[in-house]
Amino acid sequence: MKIHKEGFRTIVISTFVAAAIIVLTVLLVMPAYPILGWITVMAILGLLVFILSFFRIPARDYSDGEDVIVAPCDGTVVVIEEVQADEYFKDRRLQLSIFMSPLNVHVNRNPVSGEVMYSEYHKGKYLVAWHPKSSTENERHSVVYKSGGKELLVKQIAGALAKRIVNYLKPGDNVKQAEEMGFIKFGSRVDLLLPIGTKIEVNMNQKVKGGVTVLARW
Repeated sequence: MKIHKEGFRTIVISTFVAAAIIVLTVLLVMPAYPILGWITVMAILGLLVFILSFFRIPARDYSDGEDVIVAPCDGTVVVIEEVQADEYFKDRRLQLSIFMSPLNVHVNRNPVSGEVMYSEYHKGKYLVAWHPKSSTENERHSVVYKSGGKELLVKQIAGALAKRIVNYLKPGDNVKQAEEMGFIKFGSRVDLLLPIGTKIEVNMNQKVKGGVTVLARW
């Protein structure tokens, strides 16, 4: 398992803060209130472990195939429905949304291989990620991929806790399936807008793994 580069600064700062709090607790709290002191130390260490695990990159065997669309992130499938596209596309699309909890791996990956046709950041609100309007009103970054003559859009959407979206792609890039496309800090969701007629391979509330789970075929 590796630690993602987006976490280095956060981890260093968190480690220094945690060390300072632990030292002060040992010197000032433990002599008078040993039980409270130990509870504080364990809580700080637990929080530090959580922060480290948030930026983890687990070793995995990634899926690939020209006819498959793999999950761009870890999480739970929360939406599968037909919608009217509100960005880039003008037609109706099949929306598949994945909710990412703070406990999930937060690396985002390319669902297909192909060319990046569109990459755009949008400022917005920080509604909870499962709110119906989060797809259109929250801070987000949208990317359109073209693969085998077909196009799909992926939205990285910020939530109530996620305050930073990172995306590495720009129009004209040629990318490979399951390689990194970005990162969202501290929980959010990712939407996919697929062509009508795409065969969905997952169900509502199913847990998926980024770069591994096959979401659909076209």
